[in-house]
Amino acid sequence: MLRVTWRSLVERARQLWRTSLQLRTVAITVFFSTIAVTIISGYMSISIATNLYEARKNQVLAEARQATASTQLLFDTSVSSDGTIDVNTASFTAQTTVRNAISNPGGTQIALQRTPGQSTQQVMTPFSTRELDISVISAELREAVARDDGQLYSQAVTLESLDRIDPGIVVGGAVEVPTAGQYELYLVYNVRDVQQTLDFVQQTLVIGSLLLIATIGLVTFLVTRLAINPVRIAAETAEKLADGELDRRIPERGEDVIATLARSFNRMADSLQRQITQLATLSRVQQRFVSDVSHELRTPLTTIRLAGDVLYEQRDQFTPTTARTAELLHDQVARFESMLADLLEMSRYDAGAVELDTEPTNLVRLVEESIEAIRPLADDKGSELRLVAPGGYFEAEVDARRIRRILQNLLGNAVDHGEGRPIVVYVDSDATAIAIAVRDYGVGMDAGQLERVFDRFWRADPSRQRTTGGTGLGLAIASEDAQVHGGHIDVWSVRDEGTCFRITLPRTRGTVVDHSPLDLPPVEAIDTVLDDATAGEDER
Repeated sequence: MLRVTWRSLVERARQLWRTSLQLRTVAITVFFSTIAVTIISGYMSISIATNLYEARKNQVLAEARQATASTQLLFDTSVSSDGTIDVNTASFTAQTTVRNAISNPGGTQIALQRTPGQSTQQVMTPFSTRELDISVISAELREAVARDDGQLYSQAVTLESLDRIDPGIVVGGAVEVPTAGQYELYLVYNVRDVQQTLDFVQQTLVIGSLLLIATIGLVTFLVTRLAINPVRIAAETAEKLADGELDRRIPERGEDVIATLARSFNRMADSLQRQITQLATLSRVQQRFVSDVSHELRTPLTTIRLAGDVLYEQRDQFTPTTARTAELLHDQVARFESMLADLLEMSRYDAGAVELDTEPTNLVRLVEESIEAIRPLADDKGSELRLVAPGGYFEAEVDARRIRRILQNLLGNAVDHGEGRPIVVYVDSDATAIAIAVRDYGVGMDAGQLERVFDRFWRADPSRQRTTGGTGLGLAIASEDAQVHGGHIDVWSVRDEGTCFRITLPRTRGTVVDHSPLDLPPVEAIDTVLDDATAGEDER
């Protein structure tokens, strides 16, 4: 459950990121601002920390240099007339002298240690303040101080107490005690005040950086909102215009570039509305003209057809020339009547006045009937008709008259362009869709012809002699018939390899079809089909 919730949240975030320009702008601005502010704040923090430490270190070294010089002077002036020194008195006096030389005696710890490996007349007892853990003075620092090269040496250390841990600096220098040898003077400074100052500065930088980033994000949000809102309104208006609401316009405010965009958009919308209205009016006039002319032509065409039939039936009594004229009249009147029927059908589609008369229909049987109806023409052309129906859900809710018209058109085209080769009809289905494919192995079409194959009054080869009419409206009507069922027709063709038209329909009316049970073209080797056809011819 938690995994599903997490995935849904991630998907919502991705969707919001993809769809919101304002979110992407604010997020990218805040991201890069955060990087820049972090780098600048980090640099400032390091610079301030270095400066604070160096300033305090210089102060400590100055005090330690003064304390070391004062201590050395004290030891030099403490020698008696006999050349000896009261080491105990000198040790106590040295502690007082060092404390007087430093600015914060209470926060500074002192240690005076004898340099190892010496043999002298006298030995002064080493001392250190009670709070000092002598282990903070490292062996490396003691070795450097013991060389007595006249320099002071320092080292950063950590000072541990019962309730806290503080940073510190140890400064050491060598002093020479007459008759007692070399000693090492160490001053241990607690620099907690420096750390507190640095912590305050860093905290201020962090708070200031967060406030700066939040301010940048807020300003970016407000600016992008001002800039994107008009664009969003324009996009919504454009979508409504695309949906047919031609009276939608963008509010015009001000004189800036956004207002100029709104005025230009509104002028464009006005122009489009006028043109679309004109085109719609012209389209209605055209549809009405085609419908009226088609209807008006039916009566005289019926009269001509009746007269032509009478002449055609009596052609044996005429001279050969007159008989041929009667045959041509009969054929052309039939073609004209077919074209008129197609025009009436297209006018119905253009007017949106098509209604389906659907009923459960076995499409395999419907295909068989269509094949038998076209078989005489196929036999005249020498094309063998085959049906491949592997099995499935062949019953579907369709308008049988329209599907039969699609099949007659596709089969007629296959016969006309099949070059006498086999024509294979495939029928297959699944639980939601059914498909019919008509495959021929004739002349085929090139890419340019494929783009226009469903155009009205277009023919792939106008010079080719046809046996099934050829008004140029058959495929356009077939495509409309498929679409009114909620399906579609796809076509595949290669020059000199043949053509395949595939009809895909939903088994139940109103179902959306997003796939086809048949490949395009259906998987079957052309060699197999052609070899079978050759073998059949040899047997005959």
